[in-house]
Amino acid sequence: MFFSLKKKDKFSYIEEGEGQPIVLLHGLMGELSNFSSLTNYYAQRGYKVFAPELPLYSLSVINTNIKNIAKHVANFIEEVVKEPAILVGNSLGGHIGLMVCHRHPEYVKALCLTGSSGLYEKSFGETYPKRGNYEYVERKTREVFYDPTIATKEIVDDVFNTVNDRNKAIKTLYIARDAIKSNMKDDLKDIKMPVCLIWGKQDNVTPPEVAIEFNEELPDASLYWIDECGHAPMMEHPELFNEILYKWLIEKQLDSVTKA
Repeated sequence: MFFSLKKKDKFSYIEEGEGQPIVLLHGLMGELSNFSSLTNYYAQRGYKVFAPELPLYSLSVINTNIKNIAKHVANFIEEVVKEPAILVGNSLGGHIGLMVCHRHPEYVKALCLTGSSGLYEKSFGETYPKRGNYEYVERKTREVFYDPTIATKEIVDDVFNTVNDRNKAIKTLYIARDAIKSNMKDDLKDIKMPVCLIWGKQDNVTPPEVAIEFNEELPDASLYWIDECGHAPMMEHPELFNEILYKWLIEKQLDSVTKA
C-alpha cells in the first residue's frame, strides 16, 4: 500500500489510523516502507501509526550522531504526536528508541526492539569503502536477511545509491561509528517502561546474544524469537511479528480497548 508523506516544520512522516500512537523508527539503511505491514496492521486496530523520516543525512556533519537524532524523535513526539507513544525500532531505530526512553521517558509508554543496535552490531566494517562494487553491496545487503530474496533489486539499489552518494556515505560512517561509541549497556537498568524484544534467531548483524543481554539488563523486558529470520523480522515474517507484538500490547494493557 502506498502511504503519502506529511510535512510539518522540519518533520516528514507517515500518519495513518486513529487511536493510541505508535511511532516506527527505521534503521540506518532502512526505509519507511520497511514498516508497511505494521502501518497497515495497527492502523486497522485502533492505533494512530506514525513513521518519521529520521534526519540521517540532513544534519550537519558535526551534529550527525545518535543523540541528536534521538532529540529529533523526542521533538517529533512532542510537536506532532502530542502524547506519550509506543516506540518500535529496528536496528539503528531501536538504538534511537532506547536513547529517547533514557533521556525523555515522559514521551514513551512502551518500546519494541527488533534487531536493535545499542550494545553490539556488525556492519559493513573495514570493507565499507568498496561502495562502487554493486555485486559486493548486493551480497552484503542480502546477508542481512535469512531469506536473501527479501533483498529485492529496489532495496539493493537504494543501499547502493546511499553508499555511492559522498554526503550520505560520510554521514553513514559517522552514525555507524557513533553507534559503537554510544553503547547503552550502563543505561539499560534505568529504562523502566515495558520492552518487547522480537529477534530473528539467525540475525547475524545483532546476533541472538545481543537480545539475551537486552533481556537480562532491561528491568521489564519480554523476549520472543522468530526462527528462519535475520535482522529485520518485520520484513521477513510480518504476520508473525505483528501477532507477537499485538499479543504483548494486550498483555501490557496497551491495546486500543484497554487504553488508559
